[in-house]
Amino acid sequence: MTDDTETMIEELRAAMQRFEDVNVALAEGYMPDPSGECVKAGEHGLPAELGHMGIHYLRPDLLGLTTTEPRVDGSGTHTDFRNPAILLYEPQADGSMVLVGIENLVFARAWQEAGNAEPPNFLGRRWDYMAEDPAIPGDQAHGFEPHYDQHVWFRNNPGGNLEPFNPAVSCDLRST
Repeated sequence: MTDDTETMIEELRAAMQRFEDVNVALAEGYMPDPSGECVKAGEHGLPAELGHMGIHYLRPDLLGLTTTEPRVDGSGTHTDFRNPAILLYEPQADGSMVLVGIENLVFARAWQEAGNAEPPNFLGRRWDYMAEDPAIPGDQAHGFEPHYDQHVWFRNNPGGNLEPFNPAVSCDLRST
């Protein structure tokens, strides 16, 4: 990880400190992903050793959500990490949540309709493209229409703090 990346992640972590209290996130318009899923790579047709994402808290307005059935879709092209569309929480055994990262997501069709020929990028990294592949068990797009997303981990990720999954994040409830 470059010094610029580390500096930006620390700046974002400091800017998101208020969301360490999930009630602040709720008061500011974030809502738990309606599926309630704590996302694990192994349950989405990917190698389990990639790790987990945690529970997503979404800002429907920033995502531009237009429908949730049969898949979540929207018009969102929001890419500002200082005001992320998604907060990532790790559930704890006592019922509390620990903020472990943030994410932005743009729907591929909306991104292209806005005149973008290339995926968004952050700190020189192209965002991940996510779409369900019926040939692979599990839903790689987590119930969403095809989209680009970018995660920023506040908990050190051995694979890189901008990767989609983090083996240092657990969906297996643990004591704090």
